[in-house]
Order: sequence, then structure tokens, then C-alpha cells
Amino acid sequence: MLKRLVSANCSLSIGSNSTNGNFLLTATPVVVDGNSFALHGNNVSYCFHADESTGDLLSDHFGGSVTGPIPPDPTPIVNGWTGMLGRVRREFPDQGRGDFRGPAIRIRQSGAHTVSALHYQHHTVVKGKPALPGLPATFGNEDEVTTIVIHLYDKYSTIAADLMYSVFPRYDAIVRSVTVTNKGKGAIVIEDLASLSVDLPFEDLDMIYLRGEWARETHRQRRRIDYGLQGFRSNTGFSSHSHNPFLALARPSTTENQGETWGFSLVYTGSFAVNVEKCSQGLTRVLMGFNPDQLSWSLGPDESLTSPECVSVYSKEGLGGVSRSLHGLYRNHLVKSKFATEDRPVLLNSWEALYFNINSSNLYRIAQESASLGVKLFVMDDGWFGKDYPRVSDTAGLGDWIPNPKRFPGGLAPLVKDITALKSAVAESDKSSANLRFGIWIEPEMINSSSTLYQEHPEWALYADQYPRTEQRNQLILNLALPEVQNFIITCVSDILSSADITYVKWDHNRCMHETPSPTTHHAYMLGVYRVFETLTTRFPDVLWEGCASGGGRFDPGVMQYFPQIWTSDNTDAVDRIFIQFGTSLAYPASSMCGHISAVPNHQTGRTVQIEFRAHVAMMCGSFGLELDPTELHPDERAVVPELIALAEKVNPIVLTGDMWRLSLPEESDWPAMLFISKNASQAVLFYYQLGSKVNHALSRVRLQGLDAQDMYFVDGEGPYSGAMLMSMGLQYCFETDYGSKVVFLEKDSSH
Repeated sequence: MLKRLVSANCSLSIGSNSTNGNFLLTATPVVVDGNSFALHGNNVSYCFHADESTGDLLSDHFGGSVTGPIPPDPTPIVNGWTGMLGRVRREFPDQGRGDFRGPAIRIRQSGAHTVSALHYQHHTVVKGKPALPGLPATFGNEDEVTTIVIHLYDKYSTIAADLMYSVFPRYDAIVRSVTVTNKGKGAIVIEDLASLSVDLPFEDLDMIYLRGEWARETHRQRRRIDYGLQGFRSNTGFSSHSHNPFLALARPSTTENQGETWGFSLVYTGSFAVNVEKCSQGLTRVLMGFNPDQLSWSLGPDESLTSPECVSVYSKEGLGGVSRSLHGLYRNHLVKSKFATEDRPVLLNSWEALYFNINSSNLYRIAQESASLGVKLFVMDDGWFGKDYPRVSDTAGLGDWIPNPKRFPGGLAPLVKDITALKSAVAESDKSSANLRFGIWIEPEMINSSSTLYQEHPEWALYADQYPRTEQRNQLILNLALPEVQNFIITCVSDILSSADITYVKWDHNRCMHETPSPTTHHAYMLGVYRVFETLTTRFPDVLWEGCASGGGRFDPGVMQYFPQIWTSDNTDAVDRIFIQFGTSLAYPASSMCGHISAVPNHQTGRTVQIEFRAHVAMMCGSFGLELDPTELHPDERAVVPELIALAEKVNPIVLTGDMWRLSLPEESDWPAMLFISKNASQAVLFYYQLGSKVNHALSRVRLQGLDAQDMYFVDGEGPYSGAMLMSMGLQYCFETDYGSKVVFLEKDSSH
């Protein structure tokens, strides 16, 4: 057997050497030699080939950069009762031909069996990256990303599968999606389809993922991968609070900042499944894609199904390296909004201040107080709509998106005009941005049975035959698989945004799916949601959109395509938020998170924490704000709020665009710390906390990371100190109480 080539001296190469950030691309992004294929990033290589005799796709390598020829794997010794297909590393395992591990695809053929034989036919190389039909996806120009499409075909069933691989070299990211096309004359059913399928060599590995529930989202979980099947999934119809569509694999010795790590992130908002299987041969298979319990997608002749894409990244710099690659990729090549890395005004949301008890007068009163503190954006939350079924509690009104005539006799326009005429005290010298902005809360995918819309269109709510329609939070879900429902939502939201100077929308979603008409409804719903999001965000590009689903119930890359920020949790307690935000940062950039200062005792936990600590935790998010009634602030708290807002505005540009380093984790230390280093590396900001006080005890040190050891840095104006000292010895600070915090600025000495 010939050695497989992965270097640039081969028959076909696409791409060119170019400088990206601090990296120089030294390898050609896509290399093809006969039936062997290699995708190269700055620090990663992904290699596979088509077997010459069978046409099966087999994996060769996914890890650190390799060049030159790869020797073929020795032929496995077969003494057991499983055949060769169950003993090798496969790139897109089908079902029914002797591989008894989990398949990447399961098709119920027109003859009712589930056997498939998808073999390599040919390939296509594309500069840049094609869009996915109806789905959110990463994007980039031909200098940033290169794509290869592997065309597979089953000659027995006349089914085709196209595997699309795109490599973003700067981020060491390989992105894959699959399109299955029925080229036969009968109908088939796609029962399972994984966006990602990768077989890793025999190694001891750990899996790290994010679990949780409402108000305690994205807590990291790490466990050993043992023989057999282990994994997690969402069955709720959405990405969910319970499990996030993110997985990392790491060697047992891997830490936050050293060791080999593989990260996988599914760009999808619906139910999903992650299966990790260590087979009898010791190989580890990872499958990530649709939840098979909620698919059963029928394809007639010439019809296709495209899977969501899965982003895979590799790093030798531990979990932090994986995170930084995903953060940069998502900020620059996933979020479409012009607000991706800029202009996040400090806001105040009315929810925990007033709940449903809102009207023009009390909203204006709070807006006045907010402006006097330096707030730049005032957000009116739930309770403003409904005519015949007014939204005075969570039992009525959803679906009737017209202002409550009793609470807003003149509609929203007069209130919005009055509030946007207010001047933010801190911004008084900046006339271009001094006026207060106005934002609004909506929940367009939901409907109350007590609403005019439900009386007129009960069939628009999800239901299954004669089964009772289960309400959750007193509401049902509109069936966005229906084009007429999509059009209704687009029209209603467009009318609201056109009625007044509204520049921010918080799009909420407060329950999971029950009683769906069929399994296919789940994915059809997602395609409908994406069409609505795409239409509205394109129609209103100057609106800052925020996603929410009872907090972090839909914190996923699919939502991020359209909404640059997502409400991270309904739990506004700062202590709990440290765990939630550190966990979320495994996969998602701080620019996508929202954090608010809330009142104490906290409305979720009853905990009382000083306002500086609450503010410093919220500042680690791209969107910083307040969630309280400013008229009820203690005088001492009120006095420091303008200073805290000014600090947040100073921090924000670095948080939005900088590289993030988790220096110590709240699960492992009483002194969690996070560092952001600016895009040009000239500045950094350190967030350092003490959770529990230690009486008469030596002070902890926080050792920085990511600095240039040879450069000198001022630390809050003192110094300069060498980067080597700051990383090797670190800094010490004294906290006198529980829940202490420090925000520390570093600036590179330009004279050095």
C-alpha cells in the first residue's frame, strides 16, 4: 500500500500562505493526493482517505500538525466474530454492514431495511465556504477558509451523501456538515444523522461537557471515557438548560492551559444527541448531531436533508486553547450582527424592578433615574401588551402583540419618544450618544390560550391529535413549522419595531416542546425559527437583538448567528453567576454573555453580596447592565453606581474583543480569576474574586497567562513589571470579607 501524503508537494493544493493575526500559515489548507485528503490549520491536521478496494472513508489523523507521508496503519488481526469494518477508524460510518458501533447515518430504505453502503465517488474543492440551506453556519472569504466536499454514493439504493469539510486555519477549526439526497424513485426516511463523526485512536481520554437546569446552567462536568456508550442529549425540542451542544475530549493529564484537547460545538438550536463510544478495540467514536428520537425525516425523489454543522477545534494548550479558538471563530465568522464586537450600551431592564406592574408613568420614572446614573439603554420587559386579554400576569396575552390600551393609551410611541429624549448623565459631554435608547421584551414563539390569537387560530399551537395540550408557564408553543405562523410573527415584530424608535429587542422563550404532531416537526420548527430570525435581523440591522430562553435554555451557536448576545441565566446572583459564566466560556465568548447587577437580597437565592462584587461579575460579560429599581437603591449603593458604570465601559472593549484566560476555576479554588488580553496585546484586565474569607491565612497568588514574558507591564499604574514575573510569581491581593473582588488593569510599557 502506498504511503498517504499530507504535505504540500502533492497533486492538488488549494490556498496560499498568508498572515492571520499573530500566525503565519505555513501549510496549504486543503491537500489532495489521489484518494487521500488533508486539512491543515496553523497547529492542526485532519487527514483521511478513501480505501482503494472498497471506497469506504477511513480516518488517519486528527491532532497536531503533520507533514510528509503518513505510514499506513497495520492491518488489524481479526480473530473475533466482528469483521474489519468494526475494527477500523471510519469517517462516516453507515449501518448494517458489520460495524456494530453507533452509525453516523441510519436510513430506512424504501424496502424497509436500514442497510446502507455509502462509498467515495469524487470530491470538489471550493475556495471560501458555501452557505447551508436554511441553517445558521460559519462564514468566511477565500483567504480565511477553504472547503472540500466529499461525494459519497450508495449504488444499491441510489442515495448520495455529500460531506462538506471547511478549514479555518487561523482558529485550528474543522467544520463539517452532511447533505443526504434521495436519487431513487421511492421514499426513504432519515432516522439518524450525525453532523460530526470522528474515530480517535486507542487512548485514555476524559470527556468534558456542560450540564445544568434553570437558574444553574452550564456547570462543567468531567469524567473518564470508559468502554461502552456514554453521552448526553436534549429531548426538549431546544438546545436546553440540561445539556449544551458542546463537548471536549482531553487526555487525563490535560489542564486548563496545557495538554491535548479536542472541542466540538454544534451550530444548532434544536434537540441534539452526543454519543461517545469506546469500543471493544479501544477506539473512541464521537457522534454529534440530530436527536434521532426527533427526526424521522422523509425524503422523496430528488429531495435532500442537510445537517447542522459541527465545529471541531484542536489545541495543545488545554481547555483554554480550545475556548480561545472557538471564541475567535464565533466572534468573527459566526455572528452576523454589526454589534458582534462593539457598541454594547449599559442597560437597565425593568423585570426585577416591576415585574408585570408596568405602565407609562412608572416606566418613565425608572428611566429618569436610570439616565441620572449613566445608563444608556432602558428596556421595558414583560407586561406591556394585550387588549382583550391584557398581559397583567403570565396567564394571558401572549400572541396579541399590541400595546395594552389601559397602560399605554397612546401606544408605545409617546413613551418611547419621552424616554429617548432623556440624557444619560455620564454621556452628557458626548452629544452623539447622550440620549437614552429604548428596548423591548417580546416572546413571539409562544401563545396563551387566553388570547385573541388562540381564539382565532387554535390550530397554530403545537398539538398531537386529541391529546390534551399541556401548558407550561401557562402557555403553549406556536408551530413555527407552519409558514403562516412564521409570516405572522415576522409581521407582528416588524410592526412593533416600525412603530417607535426601538433599538434593542430581548427575544424570550419560556418552555420546551410537548405534543408535537410528528418527530419531523422538531427540525421543521427550527428551520422556521431560523427563517424568522434571518428575515427580522436583516430587515432591522440597527437593532441590537438579545436571545433568551428562561435564561440559558437556548445558549447555542445557532442563536448566536443572529443574536450577538444571549441572556446567560435568570439567576442574577453574582456568586452563582461566576460558576455559570466560567462554564459558558468553555464554548462561548464573553461578548455573547449578558450580566446584570440585581437587587439584594437576590430574588433567586436570597443572598446579599456587596454591589462591587455584583458589578465586577457582570462586567465579565459583553453586555453589562442593571436589573433593579434604581429608586430603591441604598444611598451608599447609589453613590457608587456611576463609578461602576464608568468602569464597565472602560472594561467592555477588551472583554468584547480580547483573548480570555481562565486563570483559576471556581470549582477548584476559592479565588477564581479570569484575564482578558486586548486584541493588540497592549492592554489586559484581570477579574479576581474571593468566595470565602480565610482568617489569619497566607494570601493566595494569581499567576497571569498569555503575556509576553519579555515585555514590561504597568499594573494599575504601578511598575512596570516583567511579563515573566507576572506569569511566574503572579499578584497578591488582600480581601477582608467573603465575596471580595478586584478589577485590575494592565498596560504594556510602550517605552520598553
